[in-house]
Amino acid sequence: MLSSSRIRVGALGAATVAAVALAVVLPLGAGAAAHRSGTGTGQRTVFYDGFGGASVDTSKWNIDVTQSTQYNNELEAYTTSPDNVRIVHGREAAGADDNSALLLQAHYQPGYTTPAGNTLDFTSGKIDTAHKFDIAHGTISARMKLPAGIGYWPAFWLLGYGSWPATGEIDVMENIGDPSWVSAATHGPGYAGDAAPVNRGYFAAMRLPDVSTWHTYTVHWTSDAMSFSIDGRMYFNETRPMIEFFGPWAFDNPKYLILNLALGGIYPYKMTGVTSPYYGMDQQTLDAIKAGQGKVFVDWVKVTRPA
Repeated sequence: MLSSSRIRVGALGAATVAAVALAVVLPLGAGAAAHRSGTGTGQRTVFYDGFGGASVDTSKWNIDVTQSTQYNNELEAYTTSPDNVRIVHGREAAGADDNSALLLQAHYQPGYTTPAGNTLDFTSGKIDTAHKFDIAHGTISARMKLPAGIGYWPAFWLLGYGSWPATGEIDVMENIGDPSWVSAATHGPGYAGDAAPVNRGYFAAMRLPDVSTWHTYTVHWTSDAMSFSIDGRMYFNETRPMIEFFGPWAFDNPKYLILNLALGGIYPYKMTGVTSPYYGMDQQTLDAIKAGQGKVFVDWVKVTRPA
């Protein structure tokens, strides 16, 4: 994923690619109250948003706007429109803990013009906590429901302040619209882009339903390691020596949270080879977006640290 001021190529790295058939099951909290407080987990909650208000809480989140063209050959422009970023309740948020959720929705809008005068054919949503909340080490989780279809590129990630990749990036969850897996990766000096350590979590191998149902995506981040899990099942663990084999450890500095729904671009293209009707997006996904089905739901985001 990319911020407006940093280069980021979200492709599977050559350094560490492996499928896992077994997963370590980690304990999960029960219910929305536990998510808010961290009670009973030995953790204290330092950030929580259950997306229960009438609109996105801008004391916690920035709603991003694409100023010119997009990075990674992506197809979307991010906007502040409620068509792209809004809070939904009731039936539309079915399965969310409190019957409310953040919705990031893609729309087909041929010729959409950015503030800088560039044109793109899609709009979508992206929020971040830059300069409002950041964390160095902790357990960072989001409960999400993703769309299936080649060309969706949803992500939940953390980014350091300053130049990329020197200040580090942690991709807690990325997906290209393949419903069978998500990936996690880390980027830093000497191990960024195609050289990033990365792994896939396969839902069937963990005896879980696919991306189109609710799942909790988590990174447990310390000064010595990072472990990534889906619904408490760990599928990727990186230690400091593993990363420092490739370059300096870039994960002791504060990083802010990002949620977005990108479209097309280098990652879906590299995994599928699709170039038509759009680079990294197939016709079925284009038709689904036109039909209003390009939606990412986020039930809650929580960050905890040891009590």
